[in-house]
Amino acid sequence: MLIPALDLINGQVVRLLKGDFNQQTVYHNNPVEVAQSYQRAGAEYIHLVDLDGARDPNQRQLKLLTRITEETGLPVQTGGGVRTRRDVEQLLGSGVKRVVIGSLAVTDPRTVLAWMNTFGPEAIVLALDVNIDEHGERWLATHGWQQQSSVTLEACLQPFVAEGCTHVLCTDISRDGTLAGSHVELYRALKQDFPSVQWQASGGVASLNDLTALKAANCDSVILGKALLTQQFTLEDALACWAQSVGA
Repeated sequence: MLIPALDLINGQVVRLLKGDFNQQTVYHNNPVEVAQSYQRAGAEYIHLVDLDGARDPNQRQLKLLTRITEETGLPVQTGGGVRTRRDVEQLLGSGVKRVVIGSLAVTDPRTVLAWMNTFGPEAIVLALDVNIDEHGERWLATHGWQQQSSVTLEACLQPFVAEGCTHVLCTDISRDGTLAGSHVELYRALKQDFPSVQWQASGGVASLNDLTALKAANCDSVILGKALLTQQFTLEDALACWAQSVGA
């Protein structure tokens, strides 16, 4: 599945370069219209990142998230500053299908495991953001990529998979927002190591060739952000490419 993404700040569609709020570009002033255009193009799901909520949960753009959900009719997954059970309940109560949880899965996995058991694996997406060192170790970053943890992706994920974790969004931080091409071998290896997980690739997609390569690597879904906003290709073309590509 291809999942178009919108990053939201103050009711606008933006992109950050490698998660840096100081390197912010505004693309649209009406996220609802953009989301509706993706729905008309054939999107089956949409990914929303509430960057205001990520910085301050009290500033969560809940009305906007609800409006996008209602006016597109699309199932939505969203995250940004999810820190409490109340946050999860609030988002699911607004009509969101999946809540995306990042930093807390690394810093407090027991709490997130409890939520997954309460709300079900289909309601939770783990967002694991990796920095890959010169030895190929995949270290997880937290707090909007501002902090480097001492936890590897594999060590973090194993207890979640043991409890039935279904959806994981993995971002190669070095490629996010760069249009430098997707790290295809990363997702190939992750699918081989954790075949029960539905992997969502994120970061660097710049061309239809990237999509073909990810499909061949048996990646389950791809998040499309900057490539669509900068018109590297249309969502219609991307969906056609994905449908025609052959998985491994």
